[in-house]
Amino acid sequence: MVSTARTLPDVAALDVPDAKQELRTYLRHARRQRSLRECAELAEEFAETALEVVGGAECVSAYVSRPNEPGTGPLLAALHRNGVRVLLPVLGTALAREWAEYQGAADLSIRAPGRPPEPSGPSSGPDVLEQADVVFTPALAVDSAGYRLGQGAGWYDRALAHVRPGALVICAVYDDEFVEGTLPRDEHDVPVQAVITPTRWWRVT
Repeated sequence: MVSTARTLPDVAALDVPDAKQELRTYLRHARRQRSLRECAELAEEFAETALEVVGGAECVSAYVSRPNEPGTGPLLAALHRNGVRVLLPVLGTALAREWAEYQGAADLSIRAPGRPPEPSGPSSGPDVLEQADVVFTPALAVDSAGYRLGQGAGWYDRALAHVRPGALVICAVYDDEFVEGTLPRDEHDVPVQAVITPTRWWRVT
């Protein structure tokens, strides 16, 4: 595979938390350089590629993308049209992270400051993720061993413990955010099985 990855800052001399934070700062800045038009075009391409991954899945876990992330709006709409059950992360009681079913874009609303829009319907605990056939996870970057660089809260690493064996966990990034080497990692980091970009997808484990 020909790499399209950008050159990341050299963080070899830093401990893992500091190395991760420096890379997050760099990658967030890089994402902000994409225009709204480019992001919208890439979101459409991402949906086309992601639908190949989903195939005949009956239940898919996804997320509502933040600005500058690989856009999930077109994918969510397509899955909903196709009758696929879609689980989205929501903020539950006492700041617990839960899941609720996507019922269309018009049903999404901002329920907490700084959070992406969420479904208005009832939510379920983390065990519901066991029902997903495909799990899409966000990240700022992912490496060739399937380890993600997330936003820093570690929420998806904890959530992935509830994915059933045999389900496909796939990390969504832009093409230049796939790292053929290794990203700094902690013991609690959980690898994914595959990577998806707007133009292609492939298994890494």
